[in-house]
Amino acid sequence: MSDALVIIPTYNEKENIEAIIRATFNQKKEFHILVVDDNSPDGTSAIVENLILEFPNQLFLERRIGKSGLGTAYIHGFKWAIAKKYDYIIEMDADFSHNPDDLIRLYDACHKENISVSVGSRYVNNKINVVNWDIKRLLLSYFASKYVRLITRIPLFDTTAGFVCWKREVLENIQLEKIKFVGYAFQIEMKFKAWKRGFKIKEVSVIFTDRTLGTSKMSGNIIYEALFGVIKMRLQGISK
Repeated sequence: MSDALVIIPTYNEKENIEAIIRATFNQKKEFHILVVDDNSPDGTSAIVENLILEFPNQLFLERRIGKSGLGTAYIHGFKWAIAKKYDYIIEMDADFSHNPDDLIRLYDACHKENISVSVGSRYVNNKINVVNWDIKRLLLSYFASKYVRLITRIPLFDTTAGFVCWKREVLENIQLEKIKFVGYAFQIEMKFKAWKRGFKIKEVSVIFTDRTLGTSKMSGNIIYEALFGVIKMRLQGISK
């Protein structure tokens, strides 16, 4: 039984899912994987089901009806992981924008350094580690993180990062059913609540590489939620 679970939310990731699963299982440390699939019409879940036959004790699948958003997929996975008593729960994208080779570094930050939350950061100390993004998207992401830091005062350079390792106690302490946001603002809200509760957060520098296969799930609504959600966080006392 591994003490660490990697949660991979999916929607139409047939081009990437097998490769990302195998890359994760090829790490020197044993990780388990939970794929949370939002009823992908491209057959993503069928690929995972076939791989479960090969990895019956390491790979798990939760299929949801409909496409309900990244945040709700992770919350579904968090609750599953808590019930299964995993000590470390890691968020990771399916498209290789997050490098599975960095999983151990995120895990070690929590496991060996007494850190409660480790964040795979693209912007540690304002150094930009992003590959294959056009300048418009890069500037939007970079300055969105600066904007969030300014509004919330959270001491992180990459507030919207989605490559994150959580100790179980943090997720147990945060009231997951009260999480309000589903897109980029979900990532901000989770980190903000952990910080407000006094948990130690460390940024681990990683290189973010944009997907080469499949289609990006970025949308205007997600960006809008991130930009205006942080103001609501302050006004509505969302840290509670």
